[in-house]
Amino acid sequence: MKFDILTLFPAMFAGPFTESIIRRAVAGGRLELRLHDIRDYARDKHRVVDDAPYGGGDGMVMKVEPLAACIEAVRQERPRARVILTSPRGRVFDHALARELVHEEELIIICGRYEGVDERVRDLLVDDELSIGDFVLTGGELAAMVIVDAVARFIPGVLGSPGSAEADSFSDGLLEYPQYTRPVEYRGLRVPEELLSGNHAAVARWRRRKSLETTLRARPDLLRQVPLSPEDQEFLRGLGYQGEP
Repeated sequence: MKFDILTLFPAMFAGPFTESIIRRAVAGGRLELRLHDIRDYARDKHRVVDDAPYGGGDGMVMKVEPLAACIEAVRQERPRARVILTSPRGRVFDHALARELVHEEELIIICGRYEGVDERVRDLLVDDELSIGDFVLTGGELAAMVIVDAVARFIPGVLGSPGSAEADSFSDGLLEYPQYTRPVEYRGLRVPEELLSGNHAAVARWRRRKSLETTLRARPDLLRQVPLSPEDQEFLRGLGYQGEP
């Protein structure tokens, strides 16, 4: 899968894209990442990429000419690419959307900055807008990192274990169950006996119930969107859940 990131600050990606799973995915040829400095497409000697907004107001706006030129140059090499703008007005990025985007061969992600981009960039060149949440960032670079990381996990071969992505939190709409490893006991706290039993059915039942319990405690809103079996419903009612049966 091929990602092209359009940014004013390409150096910000050095750590997240050159360490851990992303680094291994790039080295293994499963993921291609290219960074493009939007300033390289400015027409003046000072490489100006922003200007004051028409109508007045605080802040600056990303100019249409350099950004459009950058997008169009990249699209010449990535003709099938879906162009995404990181933006507060976009769809909220989540697990399901990450799973959707992995089916794209090529993605171009524009990192918004300042007060936003000239609206004509949206009108002419953007296919989709994504937001990673209802909060303010200094720019879209962090959002782009989040999107790449989440999508990359679904690329076959990127994770060490083929089932890891499907077992993560949100994969079935619930938060993940607690995890343990050696030693069996630490400072008086033991690993639950179900996980030590060797009984796969007991382990699966314990994990499902802990996942339900964790979700009820931390994100009860998610339970309204998850298909619940009669056994799930009975277990949740025992914990005081008042949702629809």
